[in-house]
Amino acid sequence: MAEAPILYQWDGEAMIPAAQHWARQADRQFVVGERYRMVEHHDRSANSHRHFFACIHDAWQNLPDRMLEQYPTSEHLRKKALIWKGYRDERSIVCASAAEAQRVAAFVKPMDDFAVVTVKDAVVRVWTAKSQSVKAMGRKEFQDSKSDVLDFVDDLLGVERGDTARTGRDAA
Repeated sequence: MAEAPILYQWDGEAMIPAAQHWARQADRQFVVGERYRMVEHHDRSANSHRHFFACIHDAWQNLPDRMLEQYPTSEHLRKKALIWKGYRDERSIVCASAAEAQRVAAFVKPMDDFAVVTVKDAVVRVWTAKSQSVKAMGRKEFQDSKSDVLDFVDDLLGVERGDTARTGRDAA
């Protein structure tokens, strides 16, 4: 697993760890005399994060009653949207028979209320939503997933794309 980015300050000649904490982290992470490539890290916007979750919650509150069984909470809506838009981890289990695949799927499904579990012939496929935590998703991937999920929700609600994002601004 990659280490967290270290915060540096440019002094006009060198990158200096911004505080003693970052200097200790650099000592643990790097070897004196080695060369390292540096890339700029852009932190994710907390406002964008809050806006996204407010949009999802607001959209969930406006779902038609017929959809509430499939999306009983806003978290179900968010995670299923992530899965269907491709922000997912996939696992396949090949079973000896179609009957065994049905049993395996029935066993796997309760392990994650948000997972999409499908059976085709003797193969069980399990899709789980990728985490959108700051640690798991950088700024660009989060923004891409946010846009894709909000488009999914707009399509689900049958509204013009962008409506959910605009409505969520008021709620954020």
